[in-house]
Amino acid sequence: MSSPLIYVPQKVTSDVDFSSHLRSVIQRTYGEAPDHYTDEIHQLNRARQDALRGSAGSDVTARDLLYKYFGQLELLELRFPELRVPFPWNDAFTHVKIAQLSLAYEKASVIFNIGATLSSLAASSPRSSPEGLKRAFHSFRCAAGMFTYINDNFLHAPSTDLSREVVKVLVGLMSAQAIEVFIETMGPSAAVTKGAGLRAKLCMQASMAYANVIEEVKEWVTKNVFIREWSLLIQVKAKYFTSLAQYNRSLADSTSLKYGEALARLNIAEAAAKEALRLANAFAASFSTSASASSLAPDSPVTLIELNKTHLGIVTEAKNKAQKDNDIVYNEVVPSEASLAPIDKGKDVAEPIAIHGVYATPEVQKIVGPDLFIKLVPLSVHESASMYSEEKAKVVRGEVERSDLADGELVAALEYMGLPASLERYRTGTSGQASLSDVGPQVRTWSEQLRRDEAQGRVDDSFRKLQQIKDNVTRQLDSVLQGLDQESRECEAMRVRFDHLWEQTPAAGLTKSYRQDLRSHKESLEQASHSDAQALGLWDGIKNDVALLCDPSGQALERAIIEAVGSASASSSQANLLDDPTGDEDEEEEIKKRVTSISDNLSKLNKVKKERHDVLKDLKERVQADDISHLLILNRKGSAALEPSLFATELDKFRAHQSRITATLQHQSSTLAEISADFKVISEGKKAREMQGRWGEAERHKRDLITRLGHAAQTYGEVRMALQKGLQFYGDLSELVEGLNNQVRSYLQERDGERSQMASSVSVKQRLEAPSSTTSPSLDRQFGAMDLGSRAGENPSWASSTPPAPPSHYSSPPPPAPPAIPAYPQHAYSSPPPAATSPYSNFPSSGAFSTTLAPQPPSQYSAYPSHYGHNPTSSPPPPPPPSQPCGASAPRPPSSSILPPPPQPVNYSGLPPPSQPVPYGQYSVPALPQHQQQQQYPSSAFGQSPAPPGSTPYQYGGPPPTSSYGGSQAPPQRPHYLPQGQPQPPSRPAY
Repeated sequence: MSSPLIYVPQKVTSDVDFSSHLRSVIQRTYGEAPDHYTDEIHQLNRARQDALRGSAGSDVTARDLLYKYFGQLELLELRFPELRVPFPWNDAFTHVKIAQLSLAYEKASVIFNIGATLSSLAASSPRSSPEGLKRAFHSFRCAAGMFTYINDNFLHAPSTDLSREVVKVLVGLMSAQAIEVFIETMGPSAAVTKGAGLRAKLCMQASMAYANVIEEVKEWVTKNVFIREWSLLIQVKAKYFTSLAQYNRSLADSTSLKYGEALARLNIAEAAAKEALRLANAFAASFSTSASASSLAPDSPVTLIELNKTHLGIVTEAKNKAQKDNDIVYNEVVPSEASLAPIDKGKDVAEPIAIHGVYATPEVQKIVGPDLFIKLVPLSVHESASMYSEEKAKVVRGEVERSDLADGELVAALEYMGLPASLERYRTGTSGQASLSDVGPQVRTWSEQLRRDEAQGRVDDSFRKLQQIKDNVTRQLDSVLQGLDQESRECEAMRVRFDHLWEQTPAAGLTKSYRQDLRSHKESLEQASHSDAQALGLWDGIKNDVALLCDPSGQALERAIIEAVGSASASSSQANLLDDPTGDEDEEEEIKKRVTSISDNLSKLNKVKKERHDVLKDLKERVQADDISHLLILNRKGSAALEPSLFATELDKFRAHQSRITATLQHQSSTLAEISADFKVISEGKKAREMQGRWGEAERHKRDLITRLGHAAQTYGEVRMALQKGLQFYGDLSELVEGLNNQVRSYLQERDGERSQMASSVSVKQRLEAPSSTTSPSLDRQFGAMDLGSRAGENPSWASSTPPAPPSHYSSPPPPAPPAIPAYPQHAYSSPPPAATSPYSNFPSSGAFSTTLAPQPPSQYSAYPSHYGHNPTSSPPPPPPPSQPCGASAPRPPSSSILPPPPQPVNYSGLPPPSQPVPYGQYSVPALPQHQQQQQYPSSAFGQSPAPPGSTPYQYGGPPPTSSYGGSQAPPQRPHYLPQGQPQPPSRPAY
């Protein structure tokens, strides 16, 4: 059963509006627009209403609302100390209404209500459970702390409840009740004999705490401040705990075999219990439910009487039993009360919890929330915060400087010793060669680039395709030349056969431009062949290295590196066969130990450096996030002399980081000293020098291989670029040769048709001119042997299988008459225009594929009317008379009177026009695709610099040759993109 507890009644207030007063102060003091803080003012008003008028709910909710409002009041006073608002409050005991304009009065009244609410929360907590006992104990201590804060900070109270005398009584009362609750946490005294001595001390402490406030309470009862029930209840509890203390001490004496003293203390306990029961009956008789409703539970009288009756029965029974045992068994003298030693009260177990301790907890800070007027910072606080920021910056700069200095010393020491790279030279076996066997990122980049290029098109396939196009061009050029030669021979054979009667234009003048183009194309083809040979020579020189780089698995490249490194190790091993190995075994073992020690210490250094940087980073973050503006505001009332001590206290937060950085610096210095000593030992031995020699040889072999691979990669790019230009060149040349072939084929077909017609006409003319009477048999045999028109049916192998046949009206010759010879318009020969720009002129003027174009000799172009076009600015001269064979003047033989009159000339205007020629003079070379225009291999892709002056890069150049068969353009120049003489492979810079 638990005894009744007293809780303090709360003060009552009425509504207060902060709006007008705060708006005036904000505008006057801070110079800001009050409208910007309307929400904050509203929240402050709402907080006061909730805390002081809306606490009809549970005591826990009321306590939290009061915590929040008081926290905001504290912050408000720091920013607006001059705020004057009337705060009306009623006295908690006398109910007198008192109003003041001071924020201090408002704060004191709120703290009083916090203490009253905490006492109510403690008194109403169920003390039958450990959680309830714990909550009640803590709440009574916090309430005592709140009243203590009022007693210490508000000297001139305007009301009775806030006076120092009343508040002091409340502090003692709350502490005494906290001790009582603590005793209850130990369990019932009758059920526990162990620890009876400690319980006796605590009970005596509670009894004395209640006894200390009895007189003050009686005085305030007479002044009608406290009710009479408080005085009686406190007296009951003083006697009750005195009896309980003596009873528990008697149990301890009995355990110590002090039966006489135990019996004496039981007598005292019984007397005190009887007095307590008497006072409890008086309390019950005077208890008024209406008067005590604000501070005592309604069942307090019944509970108090039952508690004391029970205790009196326990004590009386224990005394009777002890008296009987002493009379029968122990027979000890029972000392008087005055001769008994007083019971020590022990150390206070219910010290009040100060208000700062309450508000320092995270739970209360979360309840209070952020400062409503945090954006309003006084100028003095800004100045102090700036000074503190500078102090923090000094701390950070000092640590950064120390860290940077340590990093510089570490780097300098390791570079001087060449660590960790030089450490690999002293390793033996496969562990020492592992780093050299790595191909490195540069070689891997070359390999990936070459594999991508080969996936788009292999170089060998490009060479085969280039050779196929070149062979096709060669065959076409040979076919064109053979056709022109065959046609010329047939024309001259007919001229010899018919002598002066054969009037067909000689082929030499008509085919001059064709032959010039043939010669130009063949010379271009010959020059390109030299470039092809040079490219193929470069490719043959790097093919094996490119195969290493293009290996998809990469194993071939790794084997090459391992073989290069292994060859150096093998040669060094053969050179060391003559040495005596027994003398070096000890030194080699020592080197191994030293190398292991250095490796371990290097790992330690890396960890130390990382730890130092992490600590420094954390220090910077903490310094950046550190803000003591709230502390500066809280200490704004203090003098300026408090700032240095406040700064020093706050900067101590970073002392741990500074200590950790100092430890890393010391660890680094000691580790570097150990590394220097070990490295000096291993670098001065004979065996160590031999290892350095083997390592240097292996590095040289690997470097040579990488240089060779870099040369191959760069040359591969040049060969591939040259192949692209070569394929483009041969493709354009093939189109030109195809056009020339079509033009010549049409020309030969028309010449054959013309020759067939002319042969028929000449045969008729010979029959008409020869007299029939004088025709000799030999002449008839000659005409019979003539195969007129036989050449018209013969075509070279390259011509069409069905040449155009003569018109149908030629199949049956007209009546004999001298035929008219076809008129070939003889255009005036004109010298060609200046030589066209070389189609390869856009390539470099120096290098392996550039040369100076040789000037072309002047030539005369015959205008062939049906195929070669004519110069529109010139008009053909009139044709020669039909009687002039081949342009020569010859007298017409006299007509014979026997022969019939000559027939009318054949009208050739009815013949179908010859087929239109291909406008080869206007043939346009197709432009290169965008991705093939001047594609260059970036040197950076292979880690190489451009080829040095004097090297001979392989490249085709310029647009392909163009034709000029129309007479208005000069024949194409022969492309020269190779230097004269034997090409030499270009020199490459060392990798």
